[in-house]
Amino acid sequence: MNITIVIPTYNEAENLPKLVSSIFELPLSGLNLLIVDDNSPDGSGQIAEELGRQSGGRVRVLHRPGKLGLGTAYIQGFQLALSQGADYIGQMDADFSHPIDKIVPMVEALSEYDFAIGSRYVPGGRLDERWPIWRRALSGWGNFYARTILGMKIRDVTGGFKLWKRETLSAMPLERIRSNGYVFQVEMSYVASLLGFKCKEIPIYFADRRWGKSKMNFRIQVEAAIRVWQLLSLYRDLR
Repeated sequence: MNITIVIPTYNEAENLPKLVSSIFELPLSGLNLLIVDDNSPDGSGQIAEELGRQSGGRVRVLHRPGKLGLGTAYIQGFQLALSQGADYIGQMDADFSHPIDKIVPMVEALSEYDFAIGSRYVPGGRLDERWPIWRRALSGWGNFYARTILGMKIRDVTGGFKLWKRETLSAMPLERIRSNGYVFQVEMSYVASLLGFKCKEIPIYFADRRWGKSKMNFRIQVEAAIRVWQLLSLYRDLR
């Protein structure tokens, strides 16, 4: 089983060595990482290359010329992973907000489901208790807003911790995915749902990043609010 996890990076030099080490401690064979680096000024791309040499090729690096956005990083990563024969393709953040140990039950879930989500909004899932109330409320509201407008049964539609079967990603029109901020996660889940793919949500504890700086900003939030409505018409042919 070839499992490739795609991890976009921009200024994640502090996190990468710890993250790679922790992932490779999992009891999973055939596990590889694909780092998609947007020419990070802090040298994340070069660190990833060194980690690749140390890992015997289990860490591969896709270098991009600049900060081109989360959505395109994942799409290019997915396409490369598929072309290299990955059976399962994962996606996760580089900042330790996604619990690494949950990769194992997500892999197990794909024996019955088409994709799996590490979910904050199913029983057993939760957000970092250190977050202020307003931040937790904003996160919950954004998720409720998107899933209500799009009529989705998935509880965590804004989550970015996913694992896909090869057959699932191959059947999705990745060339039509245009969202390039965090609403990319909503668009991917929406399209998968419209195509009838079955999802398993694994409860996770979503922790705040340990090191580095968050990429979330007001512009990204505005894009997400507008883009959700656009998705209704963009995929009318799939409904």
